[in-house]
Amino acid sequence: MSQTLEALVRQVEERQEELINLAAQLIRFKTPAPPARNTEEAQQFIAKFLAKRGFAVDQWDVYPGDPNVVAVRKGQASDQYKSLIINGHVDVAEVSADEPWDKDPFEPAVRDGVLIGRGASDMKGGLAGALFAIQLLDEAGIHLPGDLLFQSVIGEEVGEAGTLQCCNRGYSADFAVVVDTSDLHIQGQGGVITGWITVKSKRTFHDATRKSMIHAGGGLFGASAIEKMMKIIQGLQELERHWAVTKSYPGFAPGTNTINPAVIEGGRHAAFIAAECRLWITVHFYPDETYEGVAKEIEEHLNRVAQADPWLRDNPPQYEWGGSSMIVDRGEIFPSLQVDPDHAAVRLLGKVHESILQQPALVDVSPTVTDGGWFGDAGIPAAIYGPGDLQNAHAVNEQVSIEQLVQFTKVMLKFIYEWGHTPKSK
Repeated sequence: MSQTLEALVRQVEERQEELINLAAQLIRFKTPAPPARNTEEAQQFIAKFLAKRGFAVDQWDVYPGDPNVVAVRKGQASDQYKSLIINGHVDVAEVSADEPWDKDPFEPAVRDGVLIGRGASDMKGGLAGALFAIQLLDEAGIHLPGDLLFQSVIGEEVGEAGTLQCCNRGYSADFAVVVDTSDLHIQGQGGVITGWITVKSKRTFHDATRKSMIHAGGGLFGASAIEKMMKIIQGLQELERHWAVTKSYPGFAPGTNTINPAVIEGGRHAAFIAAECRLWITVHFYPDETYEGVAKEIEEHLNRVAQADPWLRDNPPQYEWGGSSMIVDRGEIFPSLQVDPDHAAVRLLGKVHESILQQPALVDVSPTVTDGGWFGDAGIPAAIYGPGDLQNAHAVNEQVSIEQLVQFTKVMLKFIYEWGHTPKSK
């Protein structure tokens, strides 16, 4: 079988035009998020592609017009051999009307050894490579002894966790590869959570009462919620500096765990003292931390800040964490993901990478976030491994190297085969 496998690996290069055409076909589906609700046609294409190759397809709407697709090909000896999830998102970054693309972002072009188009790097190149690897295995009549699951999910670009729905629906495996942008590094990631902090007065005051309020030594127990939010922001800055010197993680520069005061909303009219102020923050945390733990740390710190202020002590900050969508409820969660370099699948992926590229695989951490964290959150060992780099993701004239796309497809083909032939006892 090793000769057959090596012949299939060679076919990737020999048939790279088919691979490029498949990636281009995926790019032509206009699936930017925002606005989202536009992935149904692309998902139908992927569902049919996999059904044709013997997969049982489960498709359901996460939002109207945005379905998830999970395709499963049961192994011939599922109880004895390792199972694998291949995961990728079909939505791509938004395109602004004033972006100076050389041509239509959804009309892919090949030039100077790269494929250009929105999603080429993030991450329709990865989807295409994994699908083409599956196609070649199927054409060779190879039916793995272990289960193979392919998840094409929606919403990653706007925090709509299509992958979380796959986990909640019961889909699991011995390992998951998220074929997102990683420049062919094997990666974990930190996490991100957004939150709203609200400071609200129990009473509403006329602007003319300001002279009597406690800030001026008067007898009226009132304050501007906007001004009190400034104390909250100062507290967040103190905590961020504290994190920078007390926390670290290999592969991250000091201070990568940040608290960004992204949006502030407050007040209603110039004739009123602001009775309410809301702050939207984005928090980046390390792979060995959880979003629940980080949120708790922030709340405990800000509650201590509030206790030191007479007005905030009586009007303590309120917290809302996360959310299901940056579009629907202006909130998101991306859990962190730690990669165990000694996990059998990680070692195998690194070995296959080295055999194809003739250089050791780099196991490190992504400077951004992907859906990979949902697997870690669900207890499924996982890693990010895909073509493309972050300099091109979301960029004007987004592109992926064709050579790297071919290399990735070779690696995935060989890894899918070898992991699917790995006994569960190992």
